[in-house]
Amino acid sequence: MLHGIGRKVGRVSPADGGRLMLMLFNGRTRLVLLSLGWLFGLFLLAPTLIVFPIGLNDSRFVVMPDSISHLSMQHVVTVFTDPMWLTGMRDSFIVATATALISTAIGTAFAIGTWHVKARWTTALTVLIVSPMIVPPIVSAVALYKMWTAIGLYDTWIGVILAHSILATPFAALTVSSSLALVDPKLEQAARSLGASRLRTIVDVILPNIKGGAAAGALFAFIMSWDELVLTLFVANRVVYTLPRKMWDGIKENVDPSVAAVSALLIILTLIVLAVGNLLRASDPIRQDH
Repeated sequence: MLHGIGRKVGRVSPADGGRLMLMLFNGRTRLVLLSLGWLFGLFLLAPTLIVFPIGLNDSRFVVMPDSISHLSMQHVVTVFTDPMWLTGMRDSFIVATATALISTAIGTAFAIGTWHVKARWTTALTVLIVSPMIVPPIVSAVALYKMWTAIGLYDTWIGVILAHSILATPFAALTVSSSLALVDPKLEQAARSLGASRLRTIVDVILPNIKGGAAAGALFAFIMSWDELVLTLFVANRVVYTLPRKMWDGIKENVDPSVAAVSALLIILTLIVLAVGNLLRASDPIRQDH
């Protein structure tokens, strides 16, 4: 029996691992585990939701509204009319868009490359590409600050975009790799046997099957860059003035309730991007076949 379960587990994708674990428990245990999971999720989410009423307060201070009559959109209006907030949004959008494009290109190339190499090299290469996720952000920030200052990239558009791309590339690479893992290698073999070059096979066979994963990776890289603060504090100053940097200054110099309004908007944006990213991953033809 255990051998049979082991064989079934081997055929289950990581995404279905949680559902498989729940199947191994009885109904009451499953209910307890699900309840604990939801309670833990709410515990983590509750402090984040505090920014919504604070951002909709009519006070000049960071306080909770006393009643519904004190709710106001004035801080939201300030965010979309103040030149400094608009500059932060513009700079963040430019940096995040460029970061998403670069990270997705590198991540997709990495995923396809490791898909073709022997298994023993895949682990080493994967550890290398995900190392920016493992190393504490402050370590990467200090290292890039020293390097960028030495070569003249400190507080430049290129410097900030490259720094963000280093941190965002693992997200794109892992997302594309998860889609590529579902592609049957026989598809490539069939294309090559019909005379297609390796490049033609990648363009006409591989990429169409992982386009959803690549798009999702781009969205994840975009949102990672959009929210990044620690690295930005070290590699940028005033030439590139991103939204998280503006929020940091708003908290450090004076307690501005507009920061809460921006935080609420960023939470909504992040949830939308994550939802769209999951939909794009699910739209891959190869995932639909599975």
